[in-house]
Amino acid sequence: MSTLHTRDLIINVPNRADGFALNMSIESGQVWGVLGPNGAGKTTLLHTLAGLLPARSGQVILNDSALTDLKRRDIARQLGLVFQERQDSFPATVLETAMIGRHPWLSPWESEKNEDLQRAQQALATMDVDHLSDRLLSTLSGGERQRVAIATLMTQNPDIWLLDEPTNHLDLHHQVKVMSLLKDQAALSKTVFMCLHDLNLAARWCSHVLLLYSNGDACWGPAHSMLKPSALEQLYNQKLITVEVDGAPVFVPLCSGGS
Repeated sequence: MSTLHTRDLIINVPNRADGFALNMSIESGQVWGVLGPNGAGKTTLLHTLAGLLPARSGQVILNDSALTDLKRRDIARQLGLVFQERQDSFPATVLETAMIGRHPWLSPWESEKNEDLQRAQQALATMDVDHLSDRLLSTLSGGERQRVAIATLMTQNPDIWLLDEPTNHLDLHHQVKVMSLLKDQAALSKTVFMCLHDLNLAARWCSHVLLLYSNGDACWGPAHSMLKPSALEQLYNQKLITVEVDGAPVFVPLCSGGS
């Protein structure tokens, strides 16, 4: 299985001084949550790890090779990304969109095989959007489009899953479904690394957490050591109440004047 490492990595957040250098090992079987306030660089980090944005300094290492030394097809066979926001440049159906996930595995000018089609159909069924297969993606709701994006990543089937707000636009049932899917993928020795806004999703589902601060500082480690009220209150500049539900902490913002 593939592993992702950062070596003295400083992401390039515009108009911000160099932040804390990231030296992380993101291993198979782990579920990482990246937490931080707006503008801290969560999306920039994700796109840097995917090789879509250059780092200000340092390196991203995929297995034993610098990401910058690898061909895009080789990267796409090992690493996939779900964007927070997507632009649909060309009209495409839901099934055609999911089939894009097979492109890294096809030779130039090679057509998809029946097994590729079956993989895409199964992924759409898992995400409860198979009944929309013939619909144009542009006609779907935000939540439906998000589920198609995750189904496309399933169809791609990389070892490393990078996701920017994977529960964005989803109702509660599908939030749980997606997070359960990601945990199941980690149990199959995949690696999951995702940006989140919801502390409670991180507390419930993540094995590891990276905290990104607005000034570029960062700290990371096992979730139980990172999800401390004092650290999170500093991260978000917000007082929190913490309770335990079903063995996991639940964080609730303390309203001004509350007790």
